[in-house]
Amino acid sequence: MGMSFAYGPAHDRQEMIALLRAAVECGVTFFDTAEIYGPLTNEELVGEALEPFRGQVVIATKFGFELDPSGAKGWLGLNSRPEQIKRVAEASLKRLRVDAVDLFYQHRVDPDVPIEDVAGAVKDLIQQGKVKHFGLSEASVQTIRCAHAVQPVTALESEYSLWWRRPEEGVLATLEELGIGLVPYSPLGRGFLTGALTDKTQFGKDDTRSTLPRFTPEALKANQALVDLLAKIATRKKVTQAQIALAWLLAQKPWIVPIPGTTKLHRLEENIGAAGVDLTPDDLRDIESAAANIKVQGDRYPEAMEKLTGR
Repeated sequence: MGMSFAYGPAHDRQEMIALLRAAVECGVTFFDTAEIYGPLTNEELVGEALEPFRGQVVIATKFGFELDPSGAKGWLGLNSRPEQIKRVAEASLKRLRVDAVDLFYQHRVDPDVPIEDVAGAVKDLIQQGKVKHFGLSEASVQTIRCAHAVQPVTALESEYSLWWRRPEEGVLATLEELGIGLVPYSPLGRGFLTGALTDKTQFGKDDTRSTLPRFTPEALKANQALVDLLAKIATRKKVTQAQIALAWLLAQKPWIVPIPGTTKLHRLEENIGAAGVDLTPDDLRDIESAAANIKVQGDRYPEAMEKLTGR
């Protein structure tokens, strides 16, 4: 996502293609995009970059937003009507340069369309060979169960990290019961958990963090204790804070696959290195007990955006 929008201007296309291909060479096999990223341009980027590796990698993309045809506003609202889902699938196949979408997520639950209808539309696409697996994003336990009864859900993509632990309130147990994987986005807290941000950090107008309550100077300062905790553990293990944050997620469940984003090769290599960090039961207890004493401040989204989650 960050290659095309959200965290400042879009990055140089050829540099990002080279980085995506470098990721494959480093052993990365799972890539996440969405039609709304850009919009559309990120799918095109991923499609061009990964075309030489067709069959070697898994690409996830998403549907569920009504895009502004003029491009001025990006998206106009939610739209998961079955006919829209099928239109998006056809368009995504072309942009991604694939014969089938490996994992097709509903980006946000649409309250105007029964989830059974959404699951049924994706089931049709799976039967037609245009989609391989069905996913949901930021969905509630009830929605997950209702969708899964129509078409088995392969994965749920939701925010989960040491500073956003809401999935622990029922969602993780449901996923384990049903055999569904969790794909945590923003596993590094949109950069905060790496230690790269402080209360003095300035975000540009084209950086989505400038609109998020959790990234106000006051919230960043208040939440510094969480970064300090990661730094302490990282020093002890001789790794980076980002690697501790990712290793913590990997240690929670074997079916949790975090998706850190980056636009830099050295960060890609750092993130991959997290898979080799061994957090012992004592390490995990230390993190848990220290984190329990830290109250994270600031909402993660503005109210209107937060209403789109947990349905």
